[in-house]
Amino acid sequence: MKREFGQAGEALAVEFLKSKGYAILDMNWRCSLGELDIVALDGSTVVIVEVRTRHSTTASTALETIGTRKQQTLAKLAHLYLSKRGLSNADWRIDAVGIAIPRSGTPIIEHVENALDW
Repeated sequence: MKREFGQAGEALAVEFLKSKGYAILDMNWRCSLGELDIVALDGSTVVIVEVRTRHSTTASTALETIGTRKQQTLAKLAHLYLSKRGLSNADWRIDAVGIAIPRSGTPIIEHVENALDW
């Protein structure tokens, strides 16, 4: 159940990012260190996107769950991904997408660019 909920949030995030002109390169990229939810292109910038989905009325509730340890892991995963894809010299950043799914009504999506600069 939790996995399907997370996947539904990631699908919403993909559609949201596409609507902003992002091109999706990868989803659920895995290695021994962990997983990247979404890797996209914003123009020529590679964007690593962490997606957090929660039953809530505010997206900030979801974004608050990205702690220091997760931020450090995301940075390591980003370097590894870029290296494995031959993109070590590319411009890149890490974004976060928080999705709130209220008990009734439409989902609320909040996109934070350069999320590690919080």
